Amino acid sequence: MLVCFIKVIARHARRYGRAAKSMALALAYASAVLPAHAEPPAAAPAATNADVGAKAGAGTTAFTDEQKKAIGVIVKDYLLANPEVMIEVQTALEAKLEKEQSEKLRAFMAENAKAIYRDPQSPVAGDVNGDITVVEFFDYNCGYCKRGLTEVKKLIDGDKRVRFVFKELPILSKGSEEAAKAALAAKRQGKYWEFHQAMLSTKGQANEASALKIAQDLGLDIAKYKADIAGADVQAELDDDKALAKKMGINGTPHFLVGDRSIPGAPEDLHDQLQALVGDFRKADCKTC
Repeated sequence: MLVCFIKVIARHARRYGRAAKSMALALAYASAVLPAHAEPPAAAPAATNADVGAKAGAGTTAFTDEQKKAIGVIVKDYLLANPEVMIEVQTALEAKLEKEQSEKLRAFMAENAKAIYRDPQSPVAGDVNGDITVVEFFDYNCGYCKRGLTEVKKLIDGDKRVRFVFKELPILSKGSEEAAKAALAAKRQGKYWEFHQAMLSTKGQANEASALKIAQDLGLDIAKYKADIAGADVQAELDDDKALAKKMGINGTPHFLVGDRSIPGAPEDLHDQLQALVGDFRKADCKTC
């Protein structure tokens, strides 16, 4: 049984690197130094029909308590002497989970392309009929979203064929929700992009008060603005964005989508990454973008 376990780990050594190799060596060492009397017990005498029925499916002989204890002590000693192995295992696990999440996200994006990229109610900046769509989930109180605004504007100003879609994801505070509703109300007066830039550029907390000031500065009809914020349509649109993010497993902001690829967060080279993805999907004549 132990030898089989070693072989399984060894088979994954290429995938998980030194961590798997180290664990295999530890277990191999454990099997080599077990005392002679700790060998697995010999096969039992021929079983009766009743025994066979009771033990159906048992394909291997179990380790004795003494063997289990000896293996546990040896492996524990090895890991205590080589704690970096656990870090390597954790890194490998995180990489595996990230890959699985990415694959699930890509499959969902392909199946729900219309809701993600071509929802007619979503606010748009850039060319509304652009050939490639970039989507951003964001929160007005998110510092990384604020930092990423410059990169987003650079992409929109530099590529006259890109279509940029915004999805409200207010997850940080009550003020975030208030600002999101205010932005959707501004959209109903044709001022979403202007409001969006101003809201993300404002110092301090985004909330009902700061949003109202921006609405006034933009010359919006304040009576209509307040009515829309309180209306069912704005709430429904916000709920749709939240539900979409939940289905996709997006729980942090900002989060950018292009084709079947995603960029979580706002890396220093965000503009370059977005520009590269837009170019790649443009060349591939993306059908879901």
